[in-house]
Amino acid sequence: MSKVKIGTVQMSCVADKQSNLNKAIEKIKEAAAKGAQIVCLQELFTSLYFCDVEDYDNFELAEAIPGPSTDALSAVAKELGVVIIASLFEKRAQGLYHNTTAVIDADGTYLGKYRKMHIPDDPAFYEKFYFTPGDLGYKNFDTKFGRIGVLICWDQWYPEASRITALMGADIMFYPTAIGWATDQDEETNQDQYNAWQTIQRSHAVANGVPVVSVNRVGFEQDGAMKFWGGSFVTNAQGKLLYLASHDKEEVVVTEVDLAQTDYMRKHWPFLRDRRIETYSPITKRFIDEE
Repeated sequence: MSKVKIGTVQMSCVADKQSNLNKAIEKIKEAAAKGAQIVCLQELFTSLYFCDVEDYDNFELAEAIPGPSTDALSAVAKELGVVIIASLFEKRAQGLYHNTTAVIDADGTYLGKYRKMHIPDDPAFYEKFYFTPGDLGYKNFDTKFGRIGVLICWDQWYPEASRITALMGADIMFYPTAIGWATDQDEETNQDQYNAWQTIQRSHAVANGVPVVSVNRVGFEQDGAMKFWGGSFVTNAQGKLLYLASHDKEEVVVTEVDLAQTDYMRKHWPFLRDRRIETYSPITKRFIDEE
């Protein structure tokens, strides 16, 4: 299959978990009605972004994977014949939690999960309080509509993560994400931050010769202190924007991606072929100095 139709669901969330799940399901159906074959939801779509505070009560939002949300989404995937990429708060065991994305095939089969590897600890993004770093490694999933690589939000800043995911054979890389602006920031800072976020991910497409899909949330949260900036996008294998969402609206959009472009781009811009892998062992060091 050369061309695949990608559905991106950019939405705002509320405090009630079931309401968010129901809303996401309706938007998946909307995407499928528009022809989507793979639908990607944003990071932690069943809740508000709770990591703005360190609150033990928020652990009650977590669930087993597979579990209730994946069961509901599996039924939807089977009904609609679509692949679903669903980012959830995973309770693995008592006292052990992950930021995890589940992948469900078009026949409703649960294919597995990816656990977020890079965990931030910034003001209003206190994820290390909640999430254990992933221990499953980087992952690809063979779906009806292609082999997909999945990373999560903070992973998007790391070329190493995208490179390994691409080297495992990903046809497309997906990034469910939740990132926004502090509302007391000036507009120049806002745009600098967004441009850096988009640029680093488009560079993954260029360096690896694979399309990249990034799906973010929108809306004001944290009592108005945070505006999640939306701006979801889809690129082709050369990093060209095929779709770019607004910063303030919910959007369900279907974008066609040509997977055959990967072969063309890797032949004409052979960055993957020309890597000098025998020189890269120093990258495993924290920093290269005299000590």
